[in-house]
Amino acid sequence: MEREERKNKEQKMVSAQRAEAPIPASLPLRTIGDIRAALRSGLGFPGDQETFEADLQQALEASSDADLHAVASVIVDYRGRIRLYQDPDFDIAIQEGQELTAQLKQEDPNA
Repeated sequence: MEREERKNKEQKMVSAQRAEAPIPASLPLRTIGDIRAALRSGLGFPGDQETFEADLQQALEASSDADLHAVASVIVDYRGRIRLYQDPDFDIAIQEGQELTAQLKQEDPNA
């Protein structure tokens, strides 16, 4: 019974967090140049600057002149990574997730 109550409480917290509006990025990140500049200035996750260039090159090689979907996907992915890195609540959310995982593992060692 107690486990169900805790599960319901956790689900309500996650739902409430999802309902919050995302924090707008301080950078426009509309072009490849914007993304490169943000990565050069240290935004993004460790190694993103190098992997962005490699992923972009691979997408360009795989794309045709008429279909740049793979390139657009790379741009959208890294724009999202930069915005996540800028979000002040991101580190807090990661920490909460790690703590919850550790707590659940302690309660049920078979999981």
